[in-house]
Amino acid sequence: MLLTIDIGNTNLTIGLYEGEELAWHWRLATDHNRMPDEYGLQLLGLLTHAGHPPAKLTGISLASVVPPLTGRVVQACREYLKTEPLVVDAGVKTGIRIRYEDPKAVGADRVCDAAAVMNLYGGPACVIDFGTATTFNALTKEGDYLGGAITAGINLAAEALYTRAAKLPRIDLQRPPNVIGRNTVHAMQSGLLYGYVSMVEGMVERFRRELGPETKVIATGGLAEVVAKETLVIQHIAPWLTLDGLRIIWQLNQG
Repeated sequence: MLLTIDIGNTNLTIGLYEGEELAWHWRLATDHNRMPDEYGLQLLGLLTHAGHPPAKLTGISLASVVPPLTGRVVQACREYLKTEPLVVDAGVKTGIRIRYEDPKAVGADRVCDAAAVMNLYGGPACVIDFGTATTFNALTKEGDYLGGAITAGINLAAEALYTRAAKLPRIDLQRPPNVIGRNTVHAMQSGLLYGYVSMVEGMVERFRRELGPETKVIATGGLAEVVAKETLVIQHIAPWLTLDGLRIIWQLNQG
């Protein structure tokens, strides 16, 4: 059994693999105040609930974009699961050539996504991750990670509207009845959802100009399915893409 842990700004996404099959998965809120013992007890509780005690683990693969929490979760794995995790970082085999100006500046989650896409779909590809930030990532046919584009995520934009505009409410992101909103909530839902859909379509077109017309488009992240329902440019929805990348990278570093 392989435990995969993706530490994001908003969520901790955790997966338990039996071979190449994702048998269990969980999402927890990222809590910057939680201590190693608390994370350890949480992980232990999840494994116990799944009927797989830590003794069954063959390894742990971990990616993090929240440096202050990385060490705490690593410590939790050591002390409560008795396993030293493989942390995706410089020096770890990924199967991806990073062509970014500063390779160390590429988030570990983006590296995992790229590794999974090259293994599961092949390149060239545009990988869109709808997380706290919305990122567009470019992969060549040969497996080179070139870079991409980063903008505010949909939920982040919605929260900014609520906190910075006195008359705008906090809303749930869902499909409004019409593009032209007849009230404030529907107008905000239209602007956020269809505005991001149009951005996705425009960015994919621009990526294809540089990568080629055969570029595949893969979406992941919590809102991938919501956006994909409104456009034809997204060809594959892969909600657990980062976890798959963690599994693939762990396998590459064995032996």
